[in-house]
Amino acid sequence: MTDREAIIPEGMEAVYEKIRYAPAVKAGNTIYVSGQIGRDKGMQLVRDREAQMVQAFENLKAVLSAAGASLRDVVDLTTFHTDMRDLPLFMQVRDRYLEAHPLPAWTAVGAHMLGGESGYIIEIKAVAVLPA
Repeated sequence: MTDREAIIPEGMEAVYEKIRYAPAVKAGNTIYVSGQIGRDKGMQLVRDREAQMVQAFENLKAVLSAAGASLRDVVDLTTFHTDMRDLPLFMQVRDRYLEAHPLPAWTAVGAHMLGGESGYIIEIKAVAVLPA
């Protein structure tokens, strides 16, 4: 069996301890990142739509960094949206964070509610692979 390591970036300890999940799990050279939402370091919801998307990517970037990876290592991206009409704005934000070539595989899913409460509009889940 592959060794597994919980990845818990500084500032996300409450997620692991109180909500009871790892922000990511590293298995071999693959990193499985749990859905990241637009919650700031104080665990507060970011209200502005674009700012919430940016915060979700910043959280994703922090988790990957704690695992020794970067956004360039992402091979698969799954995003959950409470309003699919936000996709054009989301794609603009996404393109600021992801390198143009090669882009990761991407699946966008509509969802009724995210993060267990209302107000969250985006959740980003990713798989990254480190060089062997």
